[in-house]
Amino acid sequence: MKNYLEYKNHIGTVEFSADDKVFWGKIHGINDIVTFEGASVLELEEAFKDSVDDYLQTCAELNKEPEKVFKGSFNVRVSGALHRSTALLASRKGLNINEVVKRALTYVVKHEEMLNDETILS
Repeated sequence: MKNYLEYKNHIGTVEFSADDKVFWGKIHGINDIVTFEGASVLELEEAFKDSVDDYLQTCAELNKEPEKVFKGSFNVRVSGALHRSTALLASRKGLNINEVVKRALTYVVKHEEMLNDETILS
């Protein structure tokens, strides 16, 4: 089951507010905060597409890059045992920890359907 929206290579979250009885979401991976909402799933999908189109048009008019720039480094917190196992694996393979993590992330991105398997993530 997919709980996000996709349009023009952009992803939007899907949330529900029981208090307001409205679906809402936010566009991810962009330089600004853009939200959208609808009273039904169809309204939410249309609002998402309109929001993406409006955002891209505004960025073009302002000569602004719409996509968030990712610098390529981030902190990952893991257990001491996983850190140790990763360091030992890297040593056995003649790699450093960064290379092991980079290869693991590349594999997961190429095989994202495996993220639906709870046994892989536990």
